[in-house]
Amino acid sequence: MTATISVHCNRAGCENPAPPALSSAQLCLDHFLDEAFVRSDLALTQCREGAPLSKESLEWLLSDALTTVKNLEDSAEEPCPEQRDRMLELLLMLANLHEYVAHHSVRFERPA
Repeated sequence: MTATISVHCNRAGCENPAPPALSSAQLCLDHFLDEAFVRSDLALTQCREGAPLSKESLEWLLSDALTTVKNLEDSAEEPCPEQRDRMLELLLMLANLHEYVAHHSVRFERPA
């Protein structure tokens, strides 16, 4: 029988557990969503200003989308309505960013 290890959020003062999809990052879902919204908003602002998106930014955005979908799936049986709404809002924001990139001349930084 394998014991499950409870991982808690590494943010100061936060005692919330990290869901399985975020245990390696040691983040609770709320702190992950906070960071993902900041990254998405920054990427959208960069696109609108004509600044190039870095490879790292694109990798973060893809990772954020995959992690969000995984957390939606994991919490399907016992959803927290506020967190579910935030996850869906983030996915919508990422989809809008994807559409913006697809329809505008967005430059990407090429690694040297």
